[in-house]
Amino acid sequence: MEFVEGVEYSRREDIHALFGGQMQGGISTPKDHPYVFIFTGKSGEQHGYLDGWRDEGVFLYTGEGQTGDMEFLRGNAAIRDHDKLGKELLLFEALGKSKPVRFLGRFACQSWDILRGADTNNKLRDCIQFHLIKLESDVEPILEVGNAPPASSEIERLREKAIAAAVPSQAKQWKNARSAYRARSKAVRDYILARAGGFCELTGKPAPFRTKSGEPYLEVHHTRRLSDDGPDDPRYVAAICPSIHREIHYGQNGKELNRQLVEKLKTTEPHGLD
Repeated sequence: MEFVEGVEYSRREDIHALFGGQMQGGISTPKDHPYVFIFTGKSGEQHGYLDGWRDEGVFLYTGEGQTGDMEFLRGNAAIRDHDKLGKELLLFEALGKSKPVRFLGRFACQSWDILRGADTNNKLRDCIQFHLIKLESDVEPILEVGNAPPASSEIERLREKAIAAAVPSQAKQWKNARSAYRARSKAVRDYILARAGGFCELTGKPAPFRTKSGEPYLEVHHTRRLSDDGPDDPRYVAAICPSIHREIHYGQNGKELNRQLVEKLKTTEPHGLD
């Protein structure tokens, strides 16, 4: 099922009946599906939750836990580690008791901070506040230029940078979240293109043409997202030729090609990223 931004859904029938996961609370983590469902709404204010958009295009989302300090356990850990776990963040707005929820879109956790706030018993405690960046809703591919293969030491340096970029970190200023998000995205793309070395990572064929500057042309594809924007675990991102890229997104055989690419990446990026 593909959720459509702005459309209202039944949390029970359209989400939990299909995917499972916890039916109560603000974070639901179905075991057998690649999603983390998060819910925001005015009811959270009684527990010290103040979620919402900021001018810089960042959505601030408060973690779970009604009393005592919030910790990175269960749902909170699932949001922070969603890329590492291969899960998409799907954000919904709860419209009220016994009312539907409205889909706000797919998001990435860029960073988080610890703030002081009151719990249900009005006692001060540490609260986790996530800085979420909305992923683009379209499926237009990001066009990239792959350089000639760099030295192995340079590839390893780029790999280390990409792995570090795939992990959200604590940040005091949510205002920097969008620029930091772009920097993380670039680090991942730079490594993927260097790893490919001018060859499609699905077919093994050379890039179909060279740019005016003489560099091989490839496109970066995220194997588990509708959009090809944003940072991601390098195990799930590949550099592929543009025709294959468009077939994955729009072709009849797209799902099968994407599955084959996922299997290829298990060999391309064989060792763990923990």
